[in-house]
Amino acid sequence: MGALRLVLGDQLSDDLSALSDIGPADTVLMAEVVDEATYVRHHKQKIVLVLAAMRAFADRLRTAGHTVRYVALDDPDNTGSIAGEIERAIAETGCDRLIRTLCGEWRLEQALNAVAERLGVPVEAREDSCFICTSRRFQTWAQGKRQLRMEYFYREMRRETGLLMDGDQPEGGQWNYDAENRKKLPAGTAAPRRRRFPPGETARAIMALVESRFPDHFGDLHTFDWPVTHDEAEAALSHFLADVLPSFGDWQDAMARGEAFLWHSLISTSLNLGLLDPLDVCRRAEAEYRKGRVPLNAVEGFIRQVLGWREFVRGIYWLKVPEYRQRNALDADRNLPWFYWSGETDMACVADVVTQARRHAYAHHIQRLMVTGNLAMLLGVHPDPVDDWYMVVFADAFEWVEMPNTRGMATFADGGIVGSKPYAASGAYIDRMSDYCAGCRYSVKQKTGEGACPFNRLYWGFLERNRKTLRDNPRLAMPYRTLDKWSPEQRQALVDEAEACREALGATPRR
Repeated sequence: MGALRLVLGDQLSDDLSALSDIGPADTVLMAEVVDEATYVRHHKQKIVLVLAAMRAFADRLRTAGHTVRYVALDDPDNTGSIAGEIERAIAETGCDRLIRTLCGEWRLEQALNAVAERLGVPVEAREDSCFICTSRRFQTWAQGKRQLRMEYFYREMRRETGLLMDGDQPEGGQWNYDAENRKKLPAGTAAPRRRRFPPGETARAIMALVESRFPDHFGDLHTFDWPVTHDEAEAALSHFLADVLPSFGDWQDAMARGEAFLWHSLISTSLNLGLLDPLDVCRRAEAEYRKGRVPLNAVEGFIRQVLGWREFVRGIYWLKVPEYRQRNALDADRNLPWFYWSGETDMACVADVVTQARRHAYAHHIQRLMVTGNLAMLLGVHPDPVDDWYMVVFADAFEWVEMPNTRGMATFADGGIVGSKPYAASGAYIDRMSDYCAGCRYSVKQKTGEGACPFNRLYWGFLERNRKTLRDNPRLAMPYRTLDKWSPEQRQALVDEAEACREALGATPRR
């Protein structure tokens, strides 16, 4: 009798550990289930992306000669959950054991651990092979450290993989070229044309199914054009490496009105589904530098995002869940304003990012961190609805990557586990890195009053409101020295100004 080998929607890798020793008597189980589409109300494009990629991978496995038990979303016998489909498959196929790869999300891992106790057959859960650093390896690195900082983890991963190394020293003599990668996009500079992938017949059929089953979910579908096959993911990567990466470093932090992609790689969906291997991606980017086609600051900045940040936040997630899900270090207690969903706001930067998210299920890291995340933190929005928003609106969102970025980096709800300080900023930062402010109704130069940029109205009040928690943070010494020069009455006026802005923007207290 054969084994049942489970493949989840974010495990579509040819090198998946659950498939590494697959035999002719084994059956691969893949299932489209309502539970995974609705535990948060995912963007319509996210659901289409995952289901289309799953169906393409099932075809790939069949072509390779494997037996695939594929349960479609509209199968009348579909139980609606992964656990239910495992139990049904064991009963109907006669498989005498289950082999699976560890889940990407704690929620589902707990559910599958529970079903294992009911199955009555042996269950083997293998390490996830879709990452460079295993969870156990990260735990070893983190053990005994008072602070966990991505920069030092990244350096260890560079040494371990040999990426961008010159012997035992970093290529070029520096580990990090971030200081060279913060340029504002010059006026009139055209972003590169991006390779996109219009939906094929299978994806179009799924689009119709999603519109029928999930009509109230966030997002547009007519603009869907994400890679859903290994070949498409490979084409997207090749295009980025050849045509976009050379200028990525200079403008990776830049923002521009109406420009959804700029110089970003657009491979995060493919990486997070398993269509691309992260170490291979990094080695191929390094090869472009070695061949003299890409400058060092560009390739280092890109590799740092994949080898450094992506692996780091995944390690933090598995090190800290489930307790991490409850963290709210700043005691944030407000509701998320409705314009995060509607885009109906006079803040040009926020309106543009929400519009992009609706149309493309995407925004790049500075838009996520310094526009929507920064604003949510300054408003004092509770981290739960912030987590939910990021999980809903972005096609590359899985909890292992999104929660440490939102509850950690964007809102400082984790109290400093991921980042050494809150990434709070006034409108001056957005003005410096974008063209949003020039056409905005609000004045980025005005500090207070209804016509002032809301980021300005909120910034100082945020610091004063959270003085007890943040005052001793060494990276905030300068703004607190400024605050300390003002009288108690002046500081209270800043809090009152911020409160008036919070109310005006709809960040009302949670009940």
